[in-house]
Amino acid sequence: MTAPLVIDVRGINKRFGTKHVVKDLALQVHQGEIFGFLGPNGSGKTTSIRLLCGLLTPDSGEGTCLGRDVLRESAAIKREVGYMTQRFSLWEDLTLAENLDFIARMFGMKHRREAVELALAELGLTGRRDQLAGTLSGGWKQRLALAGCLLHKPRLLLLDEPTAGVDPKARRDFWEEIHRLSAAGITVLVSTHYMDEAERCHRLAYIAWGTLLASGTAAEIVAGQRLHTWEISGNGLHGLSPALRALPGVDLVATFGATLHVSGRDGEQLRASLQDFLAETELAMAPMVPSLEDAFIDLMQGSQDPLHA
Repeated sequence: MTAPLVIDVRGINKRFGTKHVVKDLALQVHQGEIFGFLGPNGSGKTTSIRLLCGLLTPDSGEGTCLGRDVLRESAAIKREVGYMTQRFSLWEDLTLAENLDFIARMFGMKHRREAVELALAELGLTGRRDQLAGTLSGGWKQRLALAGCLLHKPRLLLLDEPTAGVDPKARRDFWEEIHRLSAAGITVLVSTHYMDEAERCHRLAYIAWGTLLASGTAAEIVAGQRLHTWEISGNGLHGLSPALRALPGVDLVATFGATLHVSGRDGEQLRASLQDFLAETELAMAPMVPSLEDAFIDLMQGSQDPLHA
């Protein structure tokens, strides 16, 4: 049985002065879903998430979040949302317990002490409860920030590039926690630039310059780009990209480690062009399944910042 909708909006718009930041956004997100937002820096993905969660009020559009009207009840929506910013925003000269107690006081929570101790325990922070927040490493600051987001038992969690600047183990542990919260029925909206994190989301949206270009599961987004991809390998790849891009049937050339991924939508023309081009070289070509990163590079290539158009 499909989980109920937590977010159901259409025609959402937001302007800041003359800049049209979000354009006719339409989206549905189900309870317990981890929904990822990707796109270039400054493309409107964070603003889109804030509009969905009541942290900003749309200029126009319609729909609901947590059963409340996104235009008229944003203040009520906001009280049921946990928001974790990209930069650590708690107080570094307070201990972990003091930080959480301060947040509990801001929310007017009853039984603050019990709530703080529970939050510390759930995120594995009890042993550090009296440590100053400013002395924590990036991964532990991330856990503290998440504990603060969850203190008031939100139904919806907003994470803005939450793992930027933390080590791979901390990132993995963080995502295990996010999936635990999802399994408990908490809906999560997360913006990220990491493809491995995007693949951990149940569904994704790609936003470029205020416009939703694609949404769905990772597999649906890859399939939607209709790409055929070949991997080029061997010695002498350096400097080859411009010549490959000029070939008939080539839509995308991207470097992946010591190989090149060459993609196009006309599979036969692409294969023939690459075979002719590589015939006089010692380079090898092999077909491969297009990756999510191939799809997003293609989407990014097809979009353009209107300020630089």
